[in-house]
Amino acid sequence: MAYFQAVILGVVQGLTEFLPVSSSAHLILARALLGWDADELGLAFDVACHVGTLGAVVAYFWTDLVGLAGAAPGLFRAPVWPADAAGRRLRLIAIGTVPVVIAGLLVAGAIEDTLRTPWVAVVMLVAVAVLFLLVERTGRAMRGEDAMTPAAAFAIGVAQAAALVPGVSRSGATITTGMGLGLRREAAARFSFLLGVPAIVAAAAHEGLPLLRSGMGAEQARLFLIGMGVSAVVGYATIRFLLKYLVSHSLAPFAWYRIALAAVAAVWLLSGRG
Repeated sequence: MAYFQAVILGVVQGLTEFLPVSSSAHLILARALLGWDADELGLAFDVACHVGTLGAVVAYFWTDLVGLAGAAPGLFRAPVWPADAAGRRLRLIAIGTVPVVIAGLLVAGAIEDTLRTPWVAVVMLVAVAVLFLLVERTGRAMRGEDAMTPAAAFAIGVAQAAALVPGVSRSGATITTGMGLGLRREAAARFSFLLGVPAIVAAAAHEGLPLLRSGMGAEQARLFLIGMGVSAVVGYATIRFLLKYLVSHSLAPFAWYRIALAAVAAVWLLSGRG
């Protein structure tokens, strides 16, 4: 049964980490709806899912990440605002990462203890879906990533920090914020995925350090490999699909999906079976 759960939850993680539908909400609701113990797969599986989705981002954006790595030595040198695209993008990612670092240090524990519930996920699924629809109706998303300012990067970083709350969706919050600031959907999504790399690394390290200290048994190792492999393959395919999709399609289908999922979950919870 644990292997079946690992495959299903690996697929869910790989899909929902990058689609704007909230991976945390799906994992919470999937476990609640199916009656699975959230701790049954253990710490190794949670680490594996983060490593898998990180691997998907690295594989897809390998060329971009190599360019960013080359620009890293000059991150804090003059000029204040580098002329080359890689150096500029790296500065923007560094600025955008600040809010999630602050939030992670100050409130992540409280969120983990109090907000990781099915009802919080349901409410936030609907709230962010409404934001999708509003931005699609009122926004003027016409600019590319080269038009992004430090203030815009910081605002997108605040949106990423807000995604610590289950149901918000890191990609959904950051893409929507980028669009609200005038970025095209695919430009906002590309920056969102690159901005997510430090956050995913931090999450994997946060969960992985206790695992390294305690070690893994054979069973944990098998679950680790399943979770990592499934989430990596599915995550890569999801990134590729979404970036192509957003070139000519709106976020509205994801908004209506979020609302429908929230409605089904709410009915199920109110029935007393939750």
